[in-house]
Amino acid sequence: MKRRGRTLLAFVLAALALAAVAHAQLPSGISRPSNEAGLSQTQLGSQLYAANCASCHGIAGRGVPQPGPTRGAGDVKGQGPPLVGVGAQAAYFYLTTGFMPLGDPHEQPWRRRVLFTKREVSALIQYVASLGPGPPIPHPNPAAGNVSEGFHLFTDHCAGCHQVVAEGGYVTDARVPLIKQSTPAQIAAAVRIGPYLMPKFSKKHISDRQLNSIIAYLQVSKRPTNQGGWGIGQIGPVPEGIVTWFIAAVALIGLCVLIGERLRA
Repeated sequence: MKRRGRTLLAFVLAALALAAVAHAQLPSGISRPSNEAGLSQTQLGSQLYAANCASCHGIAGRGVPQPGPTRGAGDVKGQGPPLVGVGAQAAYFYLTTGFMPLGDPHEQPWRRRVLFTKREVSALIQYVASLGPGPPIPHPNPAAGNVSEGFHLFTDHCAGCHQVVAEGGYVTDARVPLIKQSTPAQIAAAVRIGPYLMPKFSKKHISDRQLNSIIAYLQVSKRPTNQGGWGIGQIGPVPEGIVTWFIAAVALIGLCVLIGERLRA
């Protein structure tokens, strides 16, 4: 019996160890060439794209309008837009935010830990940019912007979804991301490409000078000064108001209890 018990215990421990290893491995489906260190940036980008992106975006970035019968990288049934002409800008945004690759082509892209290394990201951006002429990675200059103007522009164009304090929110059938995690270049790229349900703003709608001001406001909003007192984590005016009402309700209940005790006495 003791021997059986030890065998069973060893089996359970082995199963738990295997489960832990399986859990530790990200179900990302990321495939890397075995000779990655010996490849040039061009070769690395081409091979990474073929292994991880082509199942959804097609050979040479021509897109996959309808899912095919076979599954591609990460066991995903591919379907995705063409990448010819999107340039380095879109690739930079989606890869550096972890929006890509997706586990399912129909899920909403969401900020995640970037699964590619910096060299791999650079190689993929270079490859996508080589598919056709497109906009480069943006280089905004928020130091040249005006915070006050940025506040008004952000309120007019962005606060309806992202809240005026840029804490994100919810719209129909989508989540609105928190912008404060984004770098100035990522914000500039998002404004120009319009990821997921976000509208695309051209330079006619928001000029580069205005975009600098919007980013300047967002940079300041990351570290706001709470001159009015308790900031409650800058979660936004509506939630902060609700918290105030909760505190007031507790205070009123306490006051009612105190009055009741005095009346009894």
